[in-house]
Amino acid sequence: MHIATATTSRRWWRDAVIYQVYVRSFLDSTGDGVGDLAGVRAGLPYLKKLGVDGVWLSPFYPSPHHDHGYDVADYRDVDPLFGDLQEFDLLVADAHRLGVRIVLDIVPNHCSSRHPWFRAALADRPGGDDRARFHFADGRGPDGALPPNNWRAMFGGPAWSRVTEPDGRPGQWYLHLFTPDQPDLNWRDPRVGSEFTDVLRFWLDRGVDGFRIDVAAGLFKHPALPDSPDPEADERARDSVNPLAWNQPEVHQVWRDWRAVCDEYAARDGADRLLVGEVSVPTAREHAEYVRADELHQAFFFDLLSAEWDVDAFRKAISEALTDIAGTGSTVTWVLNNHDQVRTVTRYAGENTTVGPARARAAALLMLALPGAAYIYQGEELGLPEVVDLPDEVLTDPIYLRTGSRRHIRDGCRVPLPWSGHASPFGFTTTDSTARPWLPQPEWFAEHATERALADTRSFWHLYRDGLQLRRSLPQLGEGSLRWLETEPQVLAFVRGDGLVCAVNFGLDPVPAPVTGTPLLASGDCPPGLLPGSTTAWWISDLPDHSADSPKGNTP
Repeated sequence: MHIATATTSRRWWRDAVIYQVYVRSFLDSTGDGVGDLAGVRAGLPYLKKLGVDGVWLSPFYPSPHHDHGYDVADYRDVDPLFGDLQEFDLLVADAHRLGVRIVLDIVPNHCSSRHPWFRAALADRPGGDDRARFHFADGRGPDGALPPNNWRAMFGGPAWSRVTEPDGRPGQWYLHLFTPDQPDLNWRDPRVGSEFTDVLRFWLDRGVDGFRIDVAAGLFKHPALPDSPDPEADERARDSVNPLAWNQPEVHQVWRDWRAVCDEYAARDGADRLLVGEVSVPTAREHAEYVRADELHQAFFFDLLSAEWDVDAFRKAISEALTDIAGTGSTVTWVLNNHDQVRTVTRYAGENTTVGPARARAAALLMLALPGAAYIYQGEELGLPEVVDLPDEVLTDPIYLRTGSRRHIRDGCRVPLPWSGHASPFGFTTTDSTARPWLPQPEWFAEHATERALADTRSFWHLYRDGLQLRRSLPQLGEGSLRWLETEPQVLAFVRGDGLVCAVNFGLDPVPAPVTGTPLLASGDCPPGLLPGSTTAWWISDLPDHSADSPKGNTP
């Protein structure tokens, strides 16, 4: 049964705030040191109290976990590590009773090397039907001993691995843009698209409210699989840069097909089933192509996440998003943190570690004031910094395991959450458990425990909760437009709707506030008439006519 609330509508996603749950690190209900679906269900009242509209769940499907669930072996079940389908159904039902929507992570670009399709492909002959679901090709050079092209994998090493044929001879190669454990699917084979349509329907029939699509700019590769002029681009950037492997035009038909499926379900009860894509493309204009009216509802706008703490960088990212993306009729999907990125508290600190928390608080309040939707990554509301000193022997990120380098590794933002107490496991797992959390929690996590955050009205948690409450209650926030204001050089300021002003001081020194009066909400101490450094504030104010002469920010 699907969620039915007073706020059910075809447009709920346009200004929703979704909380990303990295399931294995959220809350452990069984005492094995790994979070699970029952733990997510137990945490729903906490998320409801925070004020989010929905929850995005990281992959929980059966998997050998070479990339923590992004190597899927069965798209229609739950890994026993996390529970079972009955527990999933209970989670959906409890979430809907609380008015919280559930968004699943789906991984269509690749599957696990343990998936039945790939096992069948390994047992097949070169050119066989089972191999056609993947990118198998003959090698180059003497006896085919060299890969079919020069592409490198994003997580390190060649993007091709050679197989041993059923008769024992060295054989063909298969493509994997991440790791050998994640063979890329060949979306030019119609059976792949048909399979994923059935997968969507399986979960939609169980009541889910949408899907976050992993690697949404992938799926199709250049049909000739030619050499790249810069084969190490993806490996160097740890991002989808190779234009021969990503952002091919055929991918847009997939999203039209998926949108039609979701619209079919929406027509039954009047509530959209959301498609939000992980789209990493060079420009906001290319990004906008994915959110045209008949494709994805939304796509994460990563330019704000990747921007340095700099007034010009933030203004440029916001302006381009509002011009190119909102101009399609969609709304921008803002994000500052996720399971693949260094947390803002650490990222914004640079060499001056004392300013990281203040800047992270300021960025959060800025994001919540922008037109569109926003995603919060678990622990962001606790002000968690990155755990940068994990010992080598506990690291599990395939980037580190394949390269031996800590550059761009992601374990530090995935350490299990602290809930209570003064020592690990900080309430993450049951008190009588002897199992340790799957990644070790540092002692200083005690300062960020949820129990402590709830009791401290000046904590990150209360800032997020207050911002979310105002966002829900004030008509100026959420979907809509903004107008830029003239400000001091280090200040970014805009007005939303009828007189709600948001201003951010990117500098270290206080400056005159753009409006008079006491702020409605501020990320730090903010005396009337002043905007301190590394601070964001909101005011309700009647602006003089000359202060809002800049053009609207969400029209092309």
